[in-house]
Amino acid sequence: MPRPLPLLEDTSPICCAPLDAPQPMSASDAVALAVRLKALADPTRLQLLDHLLGLPGQEASTGELARHVGLSDPTVSHHLKTLEAAGLLTKERHGMSVHHRVLPEAIHAIARALHINACC
Repeated sequence: MPRPLPLLEDTSPICCAPLDAPQPMSASDAVALAVRLKALADPTRLQLLDHLLGLPGQEASTGELARHVGLSDPTVSHHLKTLEAAGLLTKERHGMSVHHRVLPEAIHAIARALHINACC
């Protein structure tokens, strides 16, 4: 039976070489990338991220995101917390609502790591 990934809260940007780089990926880079990919491996979270990426400022409130995916605010909050813990989003309180914003550098780091022939 495979070992589960460690539950990490990692908001630092990942910066690892592409998977086909000449040097092997370090264990810590592999865990950081896997945690982020695990956070993205959910259809609702992908829809939330897709919606945020299409908005001006790549930011929206929890309520707006809940309406977009047709789920309750608490359910969406759970998904957003997972994305935030993986370092893919940040949040900020605006009065009575919480706004979530994409961290584009985290998305770009994942893309770089998965892009074959992108290194040296």
